[in-house]
Amino acid sequence: EGFLSYTGAGGDSVFSRFTSNDGGMTLDDESEEVLLTIDQPFGNHNGGQISFGPDRMLYIGMGDGGGSNDPLGAGQDLDTLLGKFLRIDVLNGDPYSIPADNPFAGGGGREEIYAWGLRNPWRWSFDTETGTLWAGDVGQGEWEEISIIELGGNYGWNAKEGSRCFAVQPCDDGPWIDPIVEYDHSQGRSSITGGYVYRGSAIPGMTGIYIFGDYVSGHVYGVFDDVDGNAEMRELFQHGGRISSFGQGQEGEVYVVDYGGTLHRIIPEDVGGEDNFPTLLSETGCMDAGDVTQVAAGLVPYGVNAPFWSDDAAKDRWIALPDGETITVEPNGNWVLPQGSVVVKNFWLDGQLIETRLMVHHDDGDWGGYSYEWNDAGTDATYAQGGKVKTIGGQQWVFPSSGDCMQCHTTVAGRTLGLENAQLNGDFTYTSTNRLSNQLATLGHIGMFEETPDPATAPALVDPFGGGDLSERARSYLHTNCSQCHRSGTDLRPKFDLTAFTNPLIDDQLCGTEPIGNDLGNGDARRMIPGDPDNSLIWLRMSRRDANAMPPLGSTLVDQAGADLVRSWIEQLGACQL
Repeated sequence: EGFLSYTGAGGDSVFSRFTSNDGGMTLDDESEEVLLTIDQPFGNHNGGQISFGPDRMLYIGMGDGGGSNDPLGAGQDLDTLLGKFLRIDVLNGDPYSIPADNPFAGGGGREEIYAWGLRNPWRWSFDTETGTLWAGDVGQGEWEEISIIELGGNYGWNAKEGSRCFAVQPCDDGPWIDPIVEYDHSQGRSSITGGYVYRGSAIPGMTGIYIFGDYVSGHVYGVFDDVDGNAEMRELFQHGGRISSFGQGQEGEVYVVDYGGTLHRIIPEDVGGEDNFPTLLSETGCMDAGDVTQVAAGLVPYGVNAPFWSDDAAKDRWIALPDGETITVEPNGNWVLPQGSVVVKNFWLDGQLIETRLMVHHDDGDWGGYSYEWNDAGTDATYAQGGKVKTIGGQQWVFPSSGDCMQCHTTVAGRTLGLENAQLNGDFTYTSTNRLSNQLATLGHIGMFEETPDPATAPALVDPFGGGDLSERARSYLHTNCSQCHRSGTDLRPKFDLTAFTNPLIDDQLCGTEPIGNDLGNGDARRMIPGDPDNSLIWLRMSRRDANAMPPLGSTLVDQAGADLVRSWIEQLGACQL
């Protein structure tokens, strides 16, 4: 027999039993016996996992049903199965029976309930040695948490978010069980993915450590004991993609499941990865051996029509391809660089070279981002592995980690972001020849394209702060600064599309739509309201630099000119163009 949890055609959660006719290799879809169906009032927070416990009971993790702030009060409502851990006996009964020690087996609440007060226990697992149930519970707008789930436990939602008061003030005297560890939404982190206790042999020092991650930032953490024996989280490494789940093999090794469709085994630190990347920029081969401030021969400079906001820094850009290799162009205009390609970008503040970033398309097909911090003498730059923040010229400058880089350099946006037809379909002055020419035509002339795009028919972004049509300028700005995540094909919610050439831009996922998450304390706020930027989250989020800011990482300064541009655009918009 096999058991399956899935979302039905109507959006409800279904839990079924199937039989197998080939020893468990496949399930017979004609044999389905529905055990339990749970109505879902919204499209999010539906939980995501079932598992057998060491007691041979089937455990089910259920979110609170969705919406912001638990509008139905499901977390603390014992008459609903939403916002709960459930435990049922599927080996006895028809279609199941209730374990006698379930908290409400004798009444007072739904008898399937094992524990309650959960918001969205997206991923959870049992320790294969101790049987302890560890769960990652996705937070609302501020805090993510890891909890150990116990029979009859109340984990606080929505009275509390993590260990902090939420809907109940004060909340110190409630019957809540606080998380083992929690973290806030800084550093781009905003959605926890629960994992497993490590019981493998490849990394002996990790034995007994609970490993988990953050879906958005790609950070992977472990739960350790501090000097006083209290639990604390420590960062282990950063994965470059979206961590949708973890897995554990029979041998106890732990795997990272990427939403993009790849599976990665966690290996000892000294085996490979970003730790083996050159420590000094001068050692990468990307810079001139005689003058490390200059790029090596063979790198081709380029510019973009609508630059990305980088905390007021000026930038220089280059691209290098392996000998004999060319760029292919996707139907949407994104460039596909061959393996072995490198993109180099210098960052300047007040005339001082402060950082060089490399985007490398490795031979295994993966992309990696690497940030180098220049020394004060300007003689070399050091790999800022793991990222850092430094005060430069009176402002906080963020050197992103490799994981941070991959949050913005998404697969659907072509990884390199700036390298697309719409960004390079414009004139550029090549300093080596002092000639001004169209970049698409120039790069085609020197053989960099498999098939050269036609500048006359290819789309082109405009300078957001130049002259011309306000809508074109605003949409070019949003395309550059926001659409790497907010576009068709991404795995993010909400799913509106801010690419410049999507029509209509103002769709039913954006215009007048209530947020599914934090409304910033403004009950009248919508994702975007034509004519009303003060109640439009798309403007409100870009006008702040805190845990609710957009973009969520890599910047410490508001782009005031960009915010003013988007505000003016919203002010002149009419009704939703649906």
